[in-house]
Amino acid sequence: MTDLPKTYRVKSFGCQMNVYDGERMAELLGAQGMTAAAEGEDADLVVLNTCHIREKAAEKAYSDVGRLKREDGSKPVIALAGCVAQAEGAEAKNRSKLIDLVVGPQAYHRLPDMVAEVAAGQRPVDTDMPAISKFGALPARKRSGPSAFLTVQEGCDKFCTYCVVPYTRGAEISRPFSDVVAEAQALVEGGAKELTLLGQNVNAYDGGLDTLIREIARIDGLERIRYTTSHPNDMTDGLIAAHAEVDKLMPYLHLPVQSGSDKILKAMNRSHSADSYLKVLDKMRVARPDIAISGDFIVGFPGETEKDFEDTLAIVDAVGYASAYSFKYSPRPGTPAATMEGAVAQEVMDERLQRLHARLAEHSLAFNRATIGKSTRILIDRKGRLPGQMIGKSPWLQSVFVETDAKIGDLVDVEITHALPNSMGGILQREKVTT
Repeated sequence: MTDLPKTYRVKSFGCQMNVYDGERMAELLGAQGMTAAAEGEDADLVVLNTCHIREKAAEKAYSDVGRLKREDGSKPVIALAGCVAQAEGAEAKNRSKLIDLVVGPQAYHRLPDMVAEVAAGQRPVDTDMPAISKFGALPARKRSGPSAFLTVQEGCDKFCTYCVVPYTRGAEISRPFSDVVAEAQALVEGGAKELTLLGQNVNAYDGGLDTLIREIARIDGLERIRYTTSHPNDMTDGLIAAHAEVDKLMPYLHLPVQSGSDKILKAMNRSHSADSYLKVLDKMRVARPDIAISGDFIVGFPGETEKDFEDTLAIVDAVGYASAYSFKYSPRPGTPAATMEGAVAQEVMDERLQRLHARLAEHSLAFNRATIGKSTRILIDRKGRLPGQMIGKSPWLQSVFVETDAKIGDLVDVEITHALPNSMGGILQREKVTT
């Protein structure tokens, strides 16, 4: 029997869902009397909240584990959490003797109990994915920064052929409506002015994401609502209408397309075509003409020809993305795409990705430049590099630099004065700050 850890550090990798999970694990540990280790200090417990979306994710996780061993041979209690933990299970303990416990993303509410089991000399593993939500076992939300994540839906039933999410996060499940609204209220009372509703397919939320958004928008003190990530097939008319009718819902939509080629989309099992995707965006722009569109792209999926890739460049031009994420195809063990024929050479993927990055950057800069001269409101979320400089998020999720004495969490009215590919510059429009 060893002493229970007194300090902890949670390191989260990957998606926003992991960031939310990391925050919740920190709250769980804090509720047990542990404190977060100060920056630069060793922690008694380190939780590696891993992501499995890319190739060699498991190898990276074990490399991260190895770096936790100290020069004197000691180490913290090491918890492997997240999607790599779910995929590896008990095998993780065999691959690294440094790992003390393994917990999947649907079982992390048991983290304090598992830490106690480690103190008792055990090396527990829990990768269960029960039908009953874990959220009821998590502590109440008490405090927040100006922006906060709020998970409303987990898991995926789409089974895209390249994706491990259905295997690591389980089937789609939506949190009860009243529970989500109560957590949103608690986050706002704790200081949040902006909430981002999260889900692997957030717009598949049972009962309608638009209905949930309209209810949350009634919370006094909440200024902004966002949501991510959405599937094109679940963009309902009601959700599109909410963008026109709910003032607190920001003009930003992250809607992954992955490819502009119908042949590749079919091979990916995306269940939408390039044309149906564009029609959704046409309806969205009618509802909210100033909407900023973000997307995801995979380059080099098995069987992708130069013509298929040119179709992707064509949809990029057709949409004019304000921002986007793009990656080379990465085979994930156990997914159908991992055994498909027609592998694309790495040098071809590299070249196509560079071309895609360049095209996306052109559109991102064009979108940012189109906002020059506009008056808007930003939510201050951090300090800038220069004295007196602060950075805030625009309604379109751009980072805007401005000289102001406003504090983090304040809403500031600015005029956009200049644009860079990934940020904007602004000046105070008037001496008006909402705290």
